[in-house]
Amino acid sequence: MKEQHKRSALNRLKTVRGHLDGVIAMVDGDRYCPEIMKQVSAVQASLERVNRILLQNHLETCVTEAVAEGRAAQIVDELMETMKYTAAVTGPTPTTGEDQ
Repeated sequence: MKEQHKRSALNRLKTVRGHLDGVIAMVDGDRYCPEIMKQVSAVQASLERVNRILLQNHLETCVTEAVAEGRAAQIVDELMETMKYTAAVTGPTPTTGEDQ
């Protein structure tokens, strides 16, 4: 991983960790649900930013190397598999009620 991307991802993740602790405290303190939901959305947005940093790093390193080595099809398949877990690409998944 490129040092600049690693540092940026770690800084954002540490910020998310602190923010998540705050959200946990809000739930524990019975704060108003819309306030909590707003903070959860902020945490999710921060995690999406981390994902973009990781994607950029992957494209600049692993993908570039794989293409140079003639493994473009393999790396594209791997990337597509990974992207199916990204809501921005696939959209929200319907809930079954099990996680409520």
